[in-house]
Amino acid sequence: MIVPHINAIGTAVPPNDVHAPFVAFGRTLLADTRTRALFDRMAERSGIAHRYSYFLPGRLDAGEVDAEGFFQRGRFPGTAARMARYDRHAIDLALQATAKIDLGDPGRITHLVIASCTGFAAPGLDVQLAEQLSLPSSVERVIVGFMGCAAAVPALRTAFHAVRADPAARVLVVNLELCTLHMQETDDLETVLSFLLFGDGCAAALVSAEPTGIALENFRSTVIPDSRGLITWRIGEQGFDMHLSGQVPGRIAQALRLDRSTGAASGLLRGDSPDEIDLWAVHAGGRTVLDAVEIALGLPPAALADSRAVLHDHGNMSSATVMFTLARMLTRGARGRGMAMAFGPGMVAETFRFRR
Repeated sequence: MIVPHINAIGTAVPPNDVHAPFVAFGRTLLADTRTRALFDRMAERSGIAHRYSYFLPGRLDAGEVDAEGFFQRGRFPGTAARMARYDRHAIDLALQATAKIDLGDPGRITHLVIASCTGFAAPGLDVQLAEQLSLPSSVERVIVGFMGCAAAVPALRTAFHAVRADPAARVLVVNLELCTLHMQETDDLETVLSFLLFGDGCAAALVSAEPTGIALENFRSTVIPDSRGLITWRIGEQGFDMHLSGQVPGRIAQALRLDRSTGAASGLLRGDSPDEIDLWAVHAGGRTVLDAVEIALGLPPAALADSRAVLHDHGNMSSATVMFTLARMLTRGARGRGMAMAFGPGMVAETFRFRR
């Protein structure tokens, strides 16, 4: 039987660490002392030390959000200006990530799968990347768009099916997110709290039938009941508007507990016992999300160490995040049976089994 493998993963982030400056800016949007105190507590407990962006932080004491003045108080840019920035920077970051993996002969790449929810253009990143990498004009291109933080899994699933259908297929999968393009000027606490989480990043992976790296075993998509409005991501006049309910961790924990006890319910674990899983690649959507998974499944603290390290070093990079976790596992030579898990709007849980 043909077993598709992730042969290699390359990752890249922009040059500017914006975590502390963006947290400081978020505080200035909250006029109420008690609300600022809550924001400060959440920032301290976030488990994040670094996030990266193409925006160079400005001087808050001079009223600057970023050094270029792209985000001007009272005049945050419209969606078109943000998409122009995406078009400019996305290809640069994608090329940095792909340069870190050995694609072999570019002429042998048969499929290009792009996952992104933070920017769009046509012709877009898929065409730009194919041209820059000298991929064949016949390369089959697929864009997985606007599926949020869970999109890495459908992108890998597309590659999985391509390789199963044709053992000669070599699929380049790219997850590219420029989340910091969509910073908002608002005093809504839930929105401002997102300033604690999101950063920019790109992961590029080569998937083929060559038996090296991470073996992909099977995939499952599950809609968690009564959760549709908990994560939303909509195109607004001033960028894309994120809603991330504080109920998300609790709903994930509830679904996992039901699944573990009944073997049915949400189907997230598909009858697997957590004790049978050696490696957990859980999307680092935030510290509370990781805590919810760990507690609901009764995992030891070390089980999610790779996910927590990615959160600490990079924040939540939407669809790229779980790929950064898998890249850490490859780098440290982790072995065993694995489960990957990511959550996105819907609220959808995307999972797959893997082996090292």
